[in-house]
Amino acid sequence: MSKLVECVPNFSEGRNLDIVEKIASEFRGKEGVKLLDYSSDKDHNRSVVTVIGAPDAVSAAMVNAAGVAVELIDLTKHKGEHPRMGAVDVIPFIPVRGMKMQECVALSKTVAKEIYDKYGLPSYLYENSASSEMRRNLADVRRGEFEGLAAKMQKPGWKPDFGDAPHPTAGAAAVSAREFLIAFNVNLGTSDLAIAVKISNVIRHSGGGLRFVKAMGVDLAERNIAQVSMNLTDYRRTSIYRVFELIKIEAARYGVPVIGSEVIGLLPMQALVDTAEYYLQIEGFKSSQIIEAGLLE
Repeated sequence: MSKLVECVPNFSEGRNLDIVEKIASEFRGKEGVKLLDYSSDKDHNRSVVTVIGAPDAVSAAMVNAAGVAVELIDLTKHKGEHPRMGAVDVIPFIPVRGMKMQECVALSKTVAKEIYDKYGLPSYLYENSASSEMRRNLADVRRGEFEGLAAKMQKPGWKPDFGDAPHPTAGAAAVSAREFLIAFNVNLGTSDLAIAVKISNVIRHSGGGLRFVKAMGVDLAERNIAQVSMNLTDYRRTSIYRVFELIKIEAARYGVPVIGSEVIGLLPMQALVDTAEYYLQIEGFKSSQIIEAGLLE
């Protein structure tokens, strides 16, 4: 059985689609690599790419894509709602088939070293690749963002795993091996960002909320609404429907409706099956009852 790894890099560009296409092209037509999805958001000013394939082929394409990002993205001119510290901001590797997590850890370290050797882009290792416990949480690694990188790197314990100073325009990358993550956002029927921030503070784990939720409030200026933007780091133990229902409860405190939601990138089918089972109150439902699931076996 051939090994498969997924990589979901996030790039700090969501407005200049020519740049996004040049980055995505590094994953197209490459032997052993399949570009599954990529999407851009103008308010976040960020693009998320999802690729899958053989470990060596995926890592080589990832290194090339990082080089395009370093060349074309200038963070000294970058503004967006999403926190970022690098042109290629995060590079996570996820085991899919025949891959152990430790193999993904080794892959992440190889890529982190290569993007520094080739492009002078320093990096921090996080999640399962973290070199210390204080670097495990991405939010801690990225705190201070691009503008605070130089000062952060001088603080005790915050020298990058590869490199020792920020790239002048591309900052630094965060590279990891991790489990599947769902990027899930909920839109509120209000333009009041403060409400989205309050809800985010309540539902995220660091604020005493749901264990596998990271959340922040975001202003979607183009739509004149506020958003609760989240990463669900373990959908099996903190389901999409549980998060959605809690946000509805908290929003009701302020007389605000939930007007929609979105998934960024791809997600496991089981996460949607669990959600459908909950809302439809289906008894004894199994994912094997889905026709497409049978076709993929």
